[in-house]
Amino acid sequence: MFDFLQGYDLLGAFWVTVQLTVYSAIGSLVWGTLLAAMRVSPVPLMRGFGTVYVNIVRNIPLTVIIVFTSLGLFQTLGVSLGADRFTTINFRLAVLGFIAYTSAFVCEAVRSGINTVPLGQVEAARAIGLSFPQVLRIIVLPQAFRSVVGPLANVLIALTKNTTVAAAIGVAEAALLMREMIENEAQLILISAIFAVGFICLTLPTGLFLGWVAKKVAVKR
Repeated sequence: MFDFLQGYDLLGAFWVTVQLTVYSAIGSLVWGTLLAAMRVSPVPLMRGFGTVYVNIVRNIPLTVIIVFTSLGLFQTLGVSLGADRFTTINFRLAVLGFIAYTSAFVCEAVRSGINTVPLGQVEAARAIGLSFPQVLRIIVLPQAFRSVVGPLANVLIALTKNTTVAAAIGVAEAALLMREMIENEAQLILISAIFAVGFICLTLPTGLFLGWVAKKVAVKR
């Protein structure tokens, strides 16, 4: 029944999906945290930038952002991110697009965690002479991250599923292989089921593990 799978690199396609997810998740966490810091910053310009970025980017369809990275950045502006092979360029551009998009949601999750930190702790830290970056790094962000592990897990799961959009610019991940197999094989239901199970195997353990972590590190108030 599964003889038609011969000749298709199923594991390789899902491995590309995993790579897209991991690189994009790391970049989104870093950039999203910086955006959250900007949104709570005492500097009006930084607050304004963070607010405008988040409100604009999260209301643009992800497909538009990913296609723009290929057609706009690479083909029009010549941005290749240091790569010379077409497949590598598209992979890196896709990661850049996912980071730009997902970081807006990471920012809002982290900012909600920042808002859970008691104001008295922040005022006490400022009273003993800590600067705003020091207050964030030492007092606020450690507690904020502990309270938003669950929301960040949801963002990570959504990112894993969103990597299918990279097929729009030819990145050889699971969705692109699925489309190729459907075009070549008369096994629509079986192929769809295989890829559905594949994504469940990626997202379900992640959700369960991070849910367990969220309970373990939750701040008791």
